[in-house]
Amino acid sequence: MSSEINLNIKPSKHKWQVLNATNIKLIAVVLMFFDHIHQMWAHVGAPIWLNILGRPVFPMFLFIAAESFYHTRSKKKYLKRILFASWGMTIFTFLLQRIVPNENVVLMNNAFSTFFITSLYMLFWDWFVDGVKNKKPKKIVKAILFGFIPIFSAIPFITVGILVANESISGFTTKILVMISMLIPNILTIEGGLLIVIIGVLFYIFRKYRIIQISLLILFSAIIYVLNPTGNVQWLMFLAIIPMALYNGERGIGMKNFFYIFYPAHIGFLYILSTLIGK
Repeated sequence: MSSEINLNIKPSKHKWQVLNATNIKLIAVVLMFFDHIHQMWAHVGAPIWLNILGRPVFPMFLFIAAESFYHTRSKKKYLKRILFASWGMTIFTFLLQRIVPNENVVLMNNAFSTFFITSLYMLFWDWFVDGVKNKKPKKIVKAILFGFIPIFSAIPFITVGILVANESISGFTTKILVMISMLIPNILTIEGGLLIVIIGVLFYIFRKYRIIQISLLILFSAIIYVLNPTGNVQWLMFLAIIPMALYNGERGIGMKNFFYIFYPAHIGFLYILSTLIGK
């Protein structure tokens, strides 16, 4: 089964393509760390360039996620692993903010949830392509209908929002209800929003066609800039095209567990540090 559109374009590899998947993820980790420094100390005037450094991070991770999802031996286990990580991150940030209150920082960080939703749509795309190629109408319909799941899964979150409007509910109960609803990944609450999911899925669809991936990222960045040319640095995500262009198609050493551990660990470390010395 193939998940790519056949455009009769053969991928090429050049000597200057020196970055493997692990290299790109490590670069993204460093940039993410600087970005989260800005998040934790924005209230005391952390420089905007720290935030700018983080703009290419999501596209870089999603670019490699498209590769990982395509090559994984078990897409089911891949999705379960990310879902469990998403649940763990939601519970971790909730408890951390209860144990170490910081009125200046609100932790809504959960990239795992974004990767889960994006990977779901990658799977649905596989189903759709397989249904079209093998003339399986039921599989096509299944792919389309399942595509609504991340949308309808926002209903619990919306319901909680309505309940929260009732002033008779205590603040603690409100937070518990919000946390429970956040355990259900959905298109409304994922970090980065719908646009990031679209970019990730398009990276997957055009996985073998680097120039198209790069062109799409530039296009989305240009649209963001045109819609909001001042006060918004998100359009600088196009800088991810540099490591994308340098990618050589190799996996590298992997370090899968490192990334699952580092993400919550560095968020927790910076949050606690900000609480102690950020006032």
